[in-house]
Amino acid sequence: MEHADKLEPVETAARDDGPGISPLVKIGIVFAMLGGALALLWFSTTAEDAFVYSKLVDEVMGDPGSFQDRPVRVEGDLKQGSIQFREEPCEWRFVLGSKGQEMPVRFPQCVVPDTFKDGMGLKVTVQGRLSDDGYFAADQVIPRCPSKYEMEQAQQRGEQMPHAMPPPVMPGS
Repeated sequence: MEHADKLEPVETAARDDGPGISPLVKIGIVFAMLGGALALLWFSTTAEDAFVYSKLVDEVMGDPGSFQDRPVRVEGDLKQGSIQFREEPCEWRFVLGSKGQEMPVRFPQCVVPDTFKDGMGLKVTVQGRLSDDGYFAADQVIPRCPSKYEMEQAQQRGEQMPHAMPPPVMPGS
């Protein structure tokens, strides 16, 4: 039994299952994955989206000829009481303004964001094209929500939350 008490430690050697993946191959794989992700991002958006101008209403309406029939994003204040909705065919109409200039907007969709309502002094960004008929044909409507502080101030003045007010219906719809 003396031999059982005197066990000698067994040295463990590192297993060598053969050559592993070299660091250069690992780096190559990482770059290939990044390149694939960038290619997916690049080809999943249209080139037109990347080159859309962003302007204020007064800049566009001050020189409408230079913005006609080209994609543009326009930001302005939603004119109080200007929102109208038609069901057949679905279309929203409203007016944006800035620095004394106004721009009528038509958005031929049935659904707009919940916060797109009169009564809160919203700033709205629209993306689309300025038409030959003098209105902006929007394909996107993005209301910029007021901050919690601005909402609390509006409520203290007796105003309702934006999602609490139904839109008026256009005559003839």
